[in-house]
Amino acid sequence: MSPFQFVIAYLIDLAVGDPRWFPHPVRFFGRIIQGLEKVLRRPSNNPVWEKAAGILLAVGLPGAVFALSYALLNVWLSACPWLQSLTTILLAYTTLATRSLHQEAARVVAALEAGRVPEARKWLSWIVGRDTENLDREGMLRATLETVAENLSDGVIAPLFYLLIGGVPLALAFKAASTLDSMVGYKNDRYRHFGWASARLDDLWNYVPARLTAWLIELVSLIRGWDWRATRRIRLRDGRKYPSPNAGLPQAALAGALRIRLGGPVSYGGVRSAKPFLGDDDSEVTLTEYTQTIFILYAASAIMAGFVLAVRIMADYLIR
Repeated sequence: MSPFQFVIAYLIDLAVGDPRWFPHPVRFFGRIIQGLEKVLRRPSNNPVWEKAAGILLAVGLPGAVFALSYALLNVWLSACPWLQSLTTILLAYTTLATRSLHQEAARVVAALEAGRVPEARKWLSWIVGRDTENLDREGMLRATLETVAENLSDGVIAPLFYLLIGGVPLALAFKAASTLDSMVGYKNDRYRHFGWASARLDDLWNYVPARLTAWLIELVSLIRGWDWRATRRIRLRDGRKYPSPNAGLPQAALAGALRIRLGGPVSYGGVRSAKPFLGDDDSEVTLTEYTQTIFILYAASAIMAGFVLAVRIMADYLIR
């Protein structure tokens, strides 16, 4: 992937986000996962079989996506450079989600500001897994900030990281693994065994990006003139409180940067989950904190994209 191709893909994402009419690979992955789940789980509901079938799916789908996209870009389209370049740009663009993450969060906030609370709850339920019907205004804002922080990692920084080290094929393989986790990586009765491997491998895929994201939030705090030491302190103190090895790090860093408290008890499907608090309860969550979070989203994305571009340019120079 050339520096030029990367810049165009990144700018397309910033310009248009994820329009619903565009045939996004993640939606394609979702349909494949639904079909494969039916096939793989059909022979037996034995936990040992389900875990083995889940491992096959968690390893096989990202592997197949990598192999097919690599063949498409480097073998099948190699005879047509302009089509190869266009396909590379479009596929790279689909792995990024800076603008769409902002758009999804903005719909919740716009509805809140207009006093359309039921609508705000509906839009929020599209981007978070928790129950939203009993959340008040601050609770919805807090949930929005938490999902922006978490998805900054797996929807922006992680794809940029994998575009850097493995190009489009590896970034698409990551998106397949991430889609698997979002569809089957649950600890409920249905997916406890079948989704085990998808959840564990998603933790591995996101291990480095989650830490990069937390460090980038700290860097943005420094650049913006906020108390970056508080950002680091909260990241180090609270970042590993969640059961997930990754999800708490960006959220804790954001809580430290904005001097607010995130996390806390939530409910999923009517079942209460005693999630720990992240950060200090120095101030309530308002539109100011939302605006600052969106600034962090774009700033962290731009810094990481600039790093990817610089490395790509350097690599091209050394190869020549």
